[in-house]
Amino acid sequence: MATIQIKQNTAENGWKFDVTVDDGRGSSKHSVTLSKALYDKLTAGDITPEDLIRKSFNFLLEREPKESILSSFDLSVISRYFPEYERVIKNEICKR
Repeated sequence: MATIQIKQNTAENGWKFDVTVDDGRGSSKHSVTLSKALYDKLTAGDITPEDLIRKSFNFLLEREPKESILSSFDLSVISRYFPEYERVIKNEICKR
């Protein structure tokens, strides 16, 4: 299982995250932005922005290797590649 390290920074209208994924064979680095609007839509404030990023990376890692994850992206683009993303994340948050 991969280790996901997240450093959170504030940005205009949301957050920016520096994410490192280490799977024991190597690591990858990613810069991810998250708007307050998408955070509210996906979480209704039930989890922290950092938790949403972690769940989103776990979602991605279940579907592709860390090397296939874009090095820089806005969290909203995940739905373009994986249309089920928002539904899966919302369902996972509701299970808590």
